[in-house]
Amino acid sequence: MSEARAPLPELRGPRVRLRAHAGEPDVAALARILREPAVARWWHSMGDPDRVRAELVDAEPGWVIEVDGACAGWIQFYEETEPDYRHVALDLFLGTAFHDRGLGREAARLVIDHFAARGHHRFTIDPAAANERAIRSYTALGFKPVGVLRDYERGADGTWHDGLLMDLLVSELAPAS
Repeated sequence: MSEARAPLPELRGPRVRLRAHAGEPDVAALARILREPAVARWWHSMGDPDRVRAELVDAEPGWVIEVDGACAGWIQFYEETEPDYRHVALDLFLGTAFHDRGLGREAARLVIDHFAARGHHRFTIDPAAANERAIRSYTALGFKPVGVLRDYERGADGTWHDGLLMDLLVSELAPAS
């Protein structure tokens, strides 16, 4: 039996709203986004609605990223609450129409601010080492490379690919633009 999760608060920024998923319409929208070639390259096997439901919205705590009333993507987290190891790990994706507009940074900042207010001082994220767009975005927030995770994940081509572990201390968070 799984443990019930506390509802997440809605988080709002100037252009981004983070909200709880609203069931099947969001599952379908997220599956469509995950099938877009520029997104599927990094989230290659997630474009099936059953998989989105089972492995994202029902399994991982996170928010739908909404822009102008549209489902633009997903941001999920893992919160370590052990006092000696407190940190939050993040992961996110955005639909192609929302790329290169700073929306991922805005969504990540909202989550970082939320958890910093809860006493977290450190955040991690682990994009594919070849995902230059994501790495630029996270670097602009203040994330720093920690190391390469060799053969970290299997790619769509069936071969293993490296990941880049990055972390951010709240004291290093870049000023909001």
